[in-house]
Amino acid sequence: MLERRRAPRYPVSLEAEVTEVETGAKLSGRTSDVSRLGCYIDTITPSPNGTKIVVRLKHSDEIFQTGAVVIYSSQGLGMGVAFTNFSPDQQALLDGWLATVSVS
Repeated sequence: MLERRRAPRYPVSLEAEVTEVETGAKLSGRTSDVSRLGCYIDTITPSPNGTKIVVRLKHSDEIFQTGAVVIYSSQGLGMGVAFTNFSPDQQALLDGWLATVSVS
């Protein structure tokens, strides 16, 4: 199978909070992998494909927050999301987390 991902993924478990932009509905879960471009969130109540969301990932006392869109969703399992916009500060924070994981 051809690998289509544009950024390496790292097996990182982070606390995740998701808010749907249109409805304000909130859900929580944990990441099972993270990249610079998106993540997979394990949750029993994933949002539907195409839903615009705000993702908050927590690591220690730091929080990464960004807009995102649900790329694929598996009811009862979780959802893959693509990050859509974040500040350079947020990108640097995420890059730091991923650098720590890739070294260990």
